[in-house]
Amino acid sequence: MVEKNSEEYEGSARWVLACELQRLREESGKSLAQLSEETNYDRTYLHRLETGERLSKRPVMEALDRVYGTGELLVRLWGLARLEAVADRYKLFMKYEAKAAIMHKFMLGIPGLLQTEDYARLVLSSAPMPVPADELEESVAVRIGRQDLLRSSPPPSLRVILDESAFMRPPADTAIWSDQLSHLVGASEMRNITIQVLPFAAGPHDLMGGSTSLLWMDDGVAVAYLEGNKSGSLIEDATEISQLRLSYDYLRDMALTPPDSVAFIKQLLEDSRP
Repeated sequence: MVEKNSEEYEGSARWVLACELQRLREESGKSLAQLSEETNYDRTYLHRLETGERLSKRPVMEALDRVYGTGELLVRLWGLARLEAVADRYKLFMKYEAKAAIMHKFMLGIPGLLQTEDYARLVLSSAPMPVPADELEESVAVRIGRQDLLRSSPPPSLRVILDESAFMRPPADTAIWSDQLSHLVGASEMRNITIQVLPFAAGPHDLMGGSTSLLWMDDGVAVAYLEGNKSGSLIEDATEISQLRLSYDYLRDMALTPPDSVAFIKQLLEDSRP
């Protein structure tokens, strides 16, 4: 049975995933060393998945599903466990986001849905207090895992208005920044993603106090999420959401057009290269 952290996680999707990983390996008759050879993942790392110490990433679950012939069972369990790894105030928003048909976002920084893994790791490790390596990698896995929804079928329609300030704090590592800018350009070429840049010249606006996400479901339900520095609030009141939508539409009219926005990012990319 699952050893460490069993009391902390018992009954959760993470606990179920850990138990299932251990059960499948034992029933297959494989040792951790054999499993390591077949998946190319470290034996100690695989053991920590079975004890619930690590949550891992989707590719690891895909590899284990292939080894055990379990279809997408482990990937699905990992998806549920990933939701539980997020703070409660954000969890409900993520559930809405995962089933949204339309997403409109105004962001003061590069949104998690469009971050590269290296840039996400840099952002998540920027707090004054050092983050333990295991916790950092788990947070990175959760953030990057959210991007799977952009490749779902059918994918949601995503429009992101990026404040110009999002580009004014490039990391010291120019390679990470170049990769991130290239990733944004690539994302803009996807049919379901539109990226706009709001220049400083647009002046003050109603949403400048933080980042805003507006989500619409297939059934017509709409929610909004307002995010400040280390705080956030989910809004489900229809009147408030309508007012936020009007503010967003006004912002969209002030932003650079999608082609001009991509040209802006490409110029930054060119300037960032040695």
